[in-house]
This record gives sequence, structure tokens and C-alpha cells, in this order.
Amino acid sequence: MLRQFVLCVVTTLVLFSSTSALARRPNVSLIYTDDQGSVDVNCYGAKDLITPHMDSLAKRGVRFTQFYAAAPVCSPSRAALMTGRFPQRAGVPGNVSSAKGNAGMPAAQVTFAEMMKAGG
Repeated sequence: MLRQFVLCVVTTLVLFSSTSALARRPNVSLIYTDDQGSVDVNCYGAKDLITPHMDSLAKRGVRFTQFYAAAPVCSPSRAALMTGRFPQRAGVPGNVSSAKGNAGMPAAQVTFAEMMKAGG
């Protein structure tokens, strides 16, 4: 499901940029936070936190209201987001640490950033 989402976004961006060669390509910023609950930003309903910068970004950009993380821990969740693959298929089934000899995601994995770069 996550891979389909990433492919859909990339396809939309590619189609958008190819239909108007002279059009300015969009800037894409993806903010992926660690250990943030579903209502930890004011624009999502937080009453006990002050988050003016995140609220401003949400007001001027796209605000997602439904999303699922691919894993309950950091490394595999990030690998899934960056590749659109399940963490196990992205080569990151659990948290990685250079101190433990786990270097991270295999370099052969193609990431969302690489696809965006290839699209200009």
C-alpha cells in the first residue's frame, strides 16, 4: 500500500512536469518525525503544544489526515517510506546501528529521492 502511494505521487509529479515543459517543477518537502502522536501538532488538534511552524507549513501545503507507519520502530519505518517497500523487502527488517555492525539500508535500494532527482 505504501509503495502504491509513493508510485502514485511520483507518477503524478512526472506527468505534471512532462505536460508543461516550461512549467516550474514543484518543490517537495517531506517531514517525517520520530515518536510523534496523531495529535501532537496544533493543526491536528493538540491543545497542550505550540507548533506555529508546522501549522504554517500545513496551512500552505498538503496536510495528510490518514497514514500508517510500516513499522513501530524508526529504521524500518523510514526505509519503507523512502522506498515504498515493506521494511523486509527494503532490507531493513529492524532498527539499524553502525555500532552494532548494521550499516543501514542496502545501497541497491532505489529511494523516493533518487526517483525525484531522475525526474529533474
